Amino acid sequence: MDHFAYKAGVLHAEDVPLPAIAAEVGTPVYVYSRATLTRHARVFLDGLAALPSKHVAFAVKSNPNVAVLRVLAREGLGADVVSAGEMDRALAAGMPARGIVFSGVGKTLAEMRRALEAGIGQFNLESEEEGVELARLAASMGLVASAALRVNPDVDAGTHGKISTGKAENKFGVPYDRAAGIYGRLAVLPGLEMRGLAVHIGSQLASLAPLEAAFVKMGELMRAIRAGGDAITHMDLGGGVGVPYKAGEVFPTPAEYGAMVARVTADWGVTLMFEPGRVISGNSGVLVTEVVRVKEGVSAPFVVVDAAMNDLARPALYDAWHDFLAVVPNGARMVANIVGPICETSDTFAMGREIDAVGPGDLAVFRTAGAYGATMANTYNSRSLVPEVMVDGDRWAVVAERIDPATILAAEHVPDWLG
Repeated sequence: MDHFAYKAGVLHAEDVPLPAIAAEVGTPVYVYSRATLTRHARVFLDGLAALPSKHVAFAVKSNPNVAVLRVLAREGLGADVVSAGEMDRALAAGMPARGIVFSGVGKTLAEMRRALEAGIGQFNLESEEEGVELARLAASMGLVASAALRVNPDVDAGTHGKISTGKAENKFGVPYDRAAGIYGRLAVLPGLEMRGLAVHIGSQLASLAPLEAAFVKMGELMRAIRAGGDAITHMDLGGGVGVPYKAGEVFPTPAEYGAMVARVTADWGVTLMFEPGRVISGNSGVLVTEVVRVKEGVSAPFVVVDAAMNDLARPALYDAWHDFLAVVPNGARMVANIVGPICETSDTFAMGREIDAVGPGDLAVFRTAGAYGATMANTYNSRSLVPEVMVDGDRWAVVAERIDPATILAAEHVPDWLG
């Protein structure tokens, strides 16, 4: 459930009509619903209620807007970050440093130093080499870094190849059959407190079966490491639960996910950690766009909108589906190709899709845009960075300004020797 609905024939975000936001802020613009964020965070937490000891760290990469993070911080969520920049955003939003988990395969020494100075709760190590570097750095600072070892369980998530992270050929984690040895060698290093294992096999999973298979393997590895004399007190199970992007799609609910986790981990005796992202933020946002014109095509007309692949990259990157709805539908339907203004054929949102009939000047939305939307935006073709708005009941505020090409141009400099 989300809080975007038609009222008197006009699409609203909670109690705010989207045309009112578009008129003041312009388009394209991302609009988030605070009520949806809050509800989805609570539903996820409720799904894990049966677990005796847990920590939920929101995957900041899915939506790093500070206002979004502030809403989730107030619901008790920590942060899963993959850069020092994301860590800074989590801290600015009021998320406690001890609730931050630093993941990512390419942490630099400078980033690890900053995270140690901030006092974050856990590093998820992606390699033995990284663990050695972190141990040496922490010891030189007179500190001890709490860490978990990310393991690649070689389980196919059954999702899109570009968001699958748990197969043997993926770059993430250490090989399953070498993990126990690596864990043991890291556990004796000064400056490092090895306290657990981490796993994340991919995003947008439509079935719990791959997750359960990965968790079963991780449980077996945990028991083998304990049998070798090393302690494990935390197990990070990652994220990956998907959300529907179009009608008819069915995904596991947080309650079903939580029940599976409770069953598989019943005898583990650890604090379980989770890194949900789009399952919380995905349906909390829409991208509002205006139709520039409708262009005649060979088999179907092209609906040219002012949003582009630089504003919402998922369709170009993954052939991803986002529902396209008129903000003020007239009841008519049409089959069309939805495209943006970027000078790339990949700037295409849909081909041959049946949609609400729209014409020049009409407003429309791309649904399920609260995750991996604005965070992946760029300025290709010297376009603006898209603004973001949050709605709370009948009030709303701009939570990220539009950054126009002139501002970006002002950050560039021509050296004197170019005359």
